[in-house]
Amino acid sequence: MIIRPRPSGLVLLYAMRGSVLPIIAPRLAVVFAIAVAVVLLHHHEPQYFVAVNPAPFTLLGLGLSIFIGFRNNACYDRWWEGRRQWGALIAESRSLLRNLVTLLPEDEALCRRAAGRVPAFAGALRDQLRGEPGPTRRNRAGAILQDQAQELATLRRKGDVSDIIFTMFAARLDAMTNVQTACERLRTTPMPFAYALMLHRSVWLFCILLPFGIVDTLGLATPLLTLVLAYAFLGLDALGEELEEPFVTSLNGLPLDALVRVIEIATAEALGDTPPAPLGPVDYVLL
Repeated sequence: MIIRPRPSGLVLLYAMRGSVLPIIAPRLAVVFAIAVAVVLLHHHEPQYFVAVNPAPFTLLGLGLSIFIGFRNNACYDRWWEGRRQWGALIAESRSLLRNLVTLLPEDEALCRRAAGRVPAFAGALRDQLRGEPGPTRRNRAGAILQDQAQELATLRRKGDVSDIIFTMFAARLDAMTNVQTACERLRTTPMPFAYALMLHRSVWLFCILLPFGIVDTLGLATPLLTLVLAYAFLGLDALGEELEEPFVTSLNGLPLDALVRVIEIATAEALGDTPPAPLGPVDYVLL
């Protein structure tokens, strides 16, 4: 995730960190080369070109921009839903830590063991969402919550915690399970492929055919206008692709490492330990 002061003035024109320009630069080069070829062919062999009114391309571009905007809104909703779920996880983790420290029997080893499972769950969930390898158990995050519930159930059977306190703990664990389920739903249910494919093809067709529609009107300025419009459409298409997958380690992905560190800090503070330093952005990128 890009974390940087908002540039002002001319800095906005050449800021590269966090821009999609490096991603779409090869695509822009292809579109620009096609536009230059169209201009040269039109100059040397004008008989092959039929005068085309640019009005249809204006209408097509307007419709395509609405289509892209709708898709990017849907992708941003996925990104924001992921951030909202991790915000809920931080809140539930802090509440659970407070309950563990204050309501469990006065046993330091028990308290530390139970509290340690809270950041362990967050770290395991992060790794699962990013597809990173781990222990043999497939649902590592769920296994950590299962161990937590089993130990609390043992305390309940022994009479060390009351039914009311156990119910409070169970409610927190259920909320954390709901967060895990929501995040897994986002990861395993991408935007429909046919939808993204149709939009991607439409953007490319528009960018490739545009020079043929405006070369009679703009002449040598055709590659420049084509490049500007291609930057807008291809850039929005690429940005939507990144926002669609909120948990990957891209420049616009959610900073899961930093969010896990927030829970680690809360755990250390609850136990009275020295908390680790919060993670900050490196070259404006927060992971």
